[in-house]
Amino acid sequence: MVKRLLRVLKHLWFDISDARRVLDDAALARLGERVARSESRHGGEIRICVEGGLPPSYVWRGAAARERARMMFAKLRVWDTEANNGVLIYLLLADRAIEIVCDRAVARVVTPQDWDAVLAGLRPALQSGRFEAGLAEAVDTVDALLAAHFAPRPPGTGRNELPDLPHRT
Repeated sequence: MVKRLLRVLKHLWFDISDARRVLDDAALARLGERVARSESRHGGEIRICVEGGLPPSYVWRGAAARERARMMFAKLRVWDTEANNGVLIYLLLADRAIEIVCDRAVARVVTPQDWDAVLAGLRPALQSGRFEAGLAEAVDTVDALLAAHFAPRPPGTGRNELPDLPHRT
């Protein structure tokens, strides 16, 4: 019970101002540009979501970052791309946790073991507080996986289905 209460307080402590402090507007713009460059090299869609802390109801029931990442995948409509090729990179600052959620077409060609390896490689940057660098590395790694499986859209035919600028809450 005490452990749960401490986690609730920790997540309440990390609010949107903390997300703005560790990833300011300039950092989000740089990450958005990185996503845009990435998407010009393949037919996938990448979305970044950064949250300071989980909503209290998630924390109280002991929910992990993965559950919230799946909810944000739906809420941000990453699943709603025409080719089912969306990937969400989700960062939860309070837990220094990163999750990747992908849509059906991506899941058919990128294995859970591939994603586990990607996440394992990203955790050191996040654990040491290098959030922008960790997210940039995440975009680059997802970019390489998507480029290996999704051909670029022909010029003039592709459309950007998801915002490139990271979502910060």
